[in-house]
Amino acid sequence: MDSAKKNGRYQRLYDQIKELVDNGSNNSLSTMSTIIAVLHNKMDYYYWTGFYLLADNKLQVGPYQGSLACIDLKKDTGACWGCINQGMPLIVPNVNEYPGHIACDSKSASEIVIPLKTSNGKIIGVMDVDSVELNSFDEVDAIWLEKIIALIKL
Repeated sequence: MDSAKKNGRYQRLYDQIKELVDNGSNNSLSTMSTIIAVLHNKMDYYYWTGFYLLADNKLQVGPYQGSLACIDLKKDTGACWGCINQGMPLIVPNVNEYPGHIACDSKSASEIVIPLKTSNGKIIGVMDVDSVELNSFDEVDAIWLEKIIALIKL
């Protein structure tokens, strides 16, 4: 998908999600679930879409859609922890080339991970999206996903 088309689709999805969130509850898990449902069903290259939340010094699966998830991700392993440790979005064009990649599903080929932050900037988890195609994600995805998850009231 070219950048213009991708930007247009994300803008429409952002508007839809914002309206749902503005007219819905202030419950962060409800908002996360809504975001995941909309994105997973509207972005054709999304294979697994979900959140991992920090708890007990590990990442634990939160709301998601797609194939079965890893329940816990041990500290400092895989792309999700790479994102947390860098404090910024992480784009992995080929998961098989990422050091320490955690293969929850062998069909995943590329991945993007976005830090989930509170209003004061504390990272409390990540949004993780996998694709079965290599090189599925770029800066357009990163920019829009950061904007979308900022709608979560934390």
